[in-house]
Amino acid sequence: MRLSELSGKEIVDVKKAERLGVLGQTDLEINETTGQIQALLIPNVKWFGFKRQGTEVRVPWSHIQKIGNDMIIIDIPDGTE
Repeated sequence: MRLSELSGKEIVDVKKAERLGVLGQTDLEINETTGQIQALLIPNVKWFGFKRQGTEVRVPWSHIQKIGNDMIIIDIPDGTE
C-alpha cells in the first residue's frame, strides 16, 4: 500500500471509540534501513485545533487492526499511551 492511499483516512481507537486524527496530520516513524513504517505519531489536539506542546500518541504499526476505505482502526493496549 502506498502512502498516498493512506493519506486522509481517519484514525479511530476501537477501545475508546474515539477519533484520534487524520493521517496526513500525523507524523510517521520510518525505519531508515527497510523503509517500513514503524509507528504513527498522532499529536494530541485540544480546543479549536490547537496542538498541545510536545504531546503525542505513538501507535506502533502492529496495533493497527484494520485499514478500510475511510478509516484506520487501531487497538492501543491499556497503559501504553
